[in-house]
Amino acid sequence: MFSEQSGPQSQPVTMEARTFWLLVVAVLALGSSSSTGQYVGLSANQCAVPAKDRVDCGYPEVTPEQCNNRGCCFDSSIHGVPWCFKPLQEAECTF
Repeated sequence: MFSEQSGPQSQPVTMEARTFWLLVVAVLALGSSSSTGQYVGLSANQCAVPAKDRVDCGYPEVTPEQCNNRGCCFDSSIHGVPWCFKPLQEAECTF
């Protein structure tokens, strides 16, 4: 007589499946970001530069990733202005 075991032995499969789906969701979330408004390592406030005040930080056909690697903001939603531009400096605290 054999009985099916559905206790702790089946748990690793469930944890593996859960981990797999969490990774899938994370990859999809990262891959679905658009090319507008990407501020990797920068706050949204630092990249809230008015279009007329943007200082070019890139070069023609720079990708969002290349721009961010330079420490710059990338926003391709406004035509006729730099898409890769220098961020605003965070206000420094003075004590």
